[in-house]
Amino acid sequence: MKRILFVDDEQPVLDAIRLRLHRMQSQWQMTFVDSGARALAELEASHYDVIVTDMRMPGMDGAQVLQTASARWPEVIRIVLSGYAELQQTIRLVPVAHQYLSKPCESPRLENAIERSLKLHELLRNEQLRATVGRIRKLPAMPRTYSKLLNVLAQESVTVHDVAKIVSADTVIAARVLQIVNSAFFRLARRMTNVEQAVTYLGFAAVRNLVMSAEVFTEWKASTKTDILDLERLQTHVLRVSNATQALTAKTAIADDSMLAALLHDIGYWVLMQECPEELAEALALAQKDGITLHEAETRTIGSSHAEIGAYLLGLWGLPHSVLEAVAYHHDPRRVPQTEFDVLSAVAIAHSLTDPAEAHAFDTKLADDARIDASYLATLNAPLDWAEVTRRVSESLDAGADET
Repeated sequence: MKRILFVDDEQPVLDAIRLRLHRMQSQWQMTFVDSGARALAELEASHYDVIVTDMRMPGMDGAQVLQTASARWPEVIRIVLSGYAELQQTIRLVPVAHQYLSKPCESPRLENAIERSLKLHELLRNEQLRATVGRIRKLPAMPRTYSKLLNVLAQESVTVHDVAKIVSADTVIAARVLQIVNSAFFRLARRMTNVEQAVTYLGFAAVRNLVMSAEVFTEWKASTKTDILDLERLQTHVLRVSNATQALTAKTAIADDSMLAALLHDIGYWVLMQECPEELAEALALAQKDGITLHEAETRTIGSSHAEIGAYLLGLWGLPHSVLEAVAYHHDPRRVPQTEFDVLSAVAIAHSLTDPAEAHAFDTKLADDARIDASYLATLNAPLDWAEVTRRVSESLDAGADET
């Protein structure tokens, strides 16, 4: 039985949630408390998988509850359910709340948010790793992109396209922008995956406030090159895969999701560099010693690869399943049953045909993934053949090289 903790200082609200979620009693063990102090006492006494809390409460508000929970019980998935719909408040909650739902929240939406969160446990089964990812409050933005974005936002003539282009050049900033815009504050009809549309919804002021928030972003103290990994090179690889993915999916229904998945497919390395640098170094040494792929060495050493770890983080932040799936399995798409050309196959093919691979960011020769070829494409009922695939990817890489 999964355990869910609901926190709200208004007893009628708790009673209404209890009634609306009554049918889930066979699957969830639900506890309802009317204060932040009682919530922390429950977390101290018992294990919980998810906490859903109101924001405005006397004594200890929801933000304080989640701050304590993220520090002491980081494996617990943290969701805000609040009628206080103010954008700056949402941005303030980014470091401690994984998702933000607005009151009134229809039962199916609340139920779906909790179910999606619990489903993530299947993606990352190691509870210690879930705690490692769950305690993340901020990730490093690329210094060059960070300063460039702030400079552009200060210009009166700046356009949405200008800002979106820079946001899309940084994995971490793009992920955070999409996390904010997909919070229930905006009450979108569907989850948004287009960065330019997200910037339009947020507005320049909100993007500037988000980027300048010391609680959301950090910076590497020296440069983006470490003893293990050169993040500048890794970001270059990410953008090449994103360009190739765009070429494969242009003017299709999966274009936005595919481009976002490509942009975020290696975000797990930002997590590992920040939270597990020694374990990542061990995985790199193992990959070199045994001649295996780095993601396989990561699984042996850490318990999961950067791909699953990144997908789990994005799932906590509420990004769409198609994006999570592509991030989790971009090294080995055959692990997922597929009959159609989808987000996963588009990213995996683009990744396979893009050189240099992310391994080049490690300044060493590593084993390559099993190559994806025409036989894989033939199983997908794809709208283009292998010759067209390779032509589009090649042209996208040439165009990207010209831009740089």
